[in-house]
Amino acid sequence: MLSRTADSLYWTGRYIERADFLARILEATLRLAAIPTRGDGDAETVWASALASAGAPKALGRTPTEKSVREYLAFSPENASSIASCITRARTNARSVRTALTIELWEALNGAWNGLAEQGQPTRRDDFVRFLEWVKTVTLSVEGASSRTMLRNDGYYFLRLGAAIERADNTARLLDVKYNLLLPEGERVGGQLDYFQWTTLLREVSALTAYRWVYRDSVKPWLVADLLVLNRQMPRSLASCQASIVRYLEKLASDYGRRGPAQRLAAERLRHFDNAKIDAIFQSGLHEYIQSFLSENGRLGQAIHDQYLS
Repeated sequence: MLSRTADSLYWTGRYIERADFLARILEATLRLAAIPTRGDGDAETVWASALASAGAPKALGRTPTEKSVREYLAFSPENASSIASCITRARTNARSVRTALTIELWEALNGAWNGLAEQGQPTRRDDFVRFLEWVKTVTLSVEGASSRTMLRNDGYYFLRLGAAIERADNTARLLDVKYNLLLPEGERVGGQLDYFQWTTLLREVSALTAYRWVYRDSVKPWLVADLLVLNRQMPRSLASCQASIVRYLEKLASDYGRRGPAQRLAAERLRHFDNAKIDAIFQSGLHEYIQSFLSENGRLGQAIHDQYLS
């Protein structure tokens, strides 16, 4: 496969995953913003957390409000990672490698792009919530079409590899923002607001039911972190994403008859999860752990680019 074809498939996977993630961020932030606040700065903190989760904490250059953050993360053409930009870029990448896609996958991607015009830019909150539900539906359709119709060959592996790299990054940012930014000063850890925020985080990554099945306990920060960092049964956990990255890279190595730096780096990172314990991670600092993970995820993304996409 040509490197530019692999690159287009890889970034199609990343952009669709990112669009879904942004819809989840905005949906969760709307829930958090609905909580009665204790002060004027609380709403600002909640919307600032949405920008931080998206990796753009200072993007607006002014005090974030619901209107400005919704516009920037969902629709802004100046934001290359807005929902609208992600869907558009995914479709552009897919169109350039149309022959590498099944009819069903192309129709799902093209339908998502066409749907943007039909959805418009809703201003009423109820309409905006429906828009976010639509985004999650069309991104799920894309993932379903790829899983159910594509041959398990290098094209599929690059598409899913991009999604796994993006998902790992997104989960890490979400967890870091909740742990370090959201709980207002003076609020009790383990209190009602803290409980609601962690529950919202679980809903955001479709993990609330999974949490109850695994732990059969009330929502506790260290157990949420255990689920989203170390539990390989949880599709969005860092360990699960890393295992997927290793799996797709090894499939590519098998297809091409050669392992390289990307395979070695990914396997080394996966081994770090084998004996990890959430108590030890909290003791050494969850924020520091996540920052290190994000840095290593970026390094792995660069290794994949150098080995296959350039």
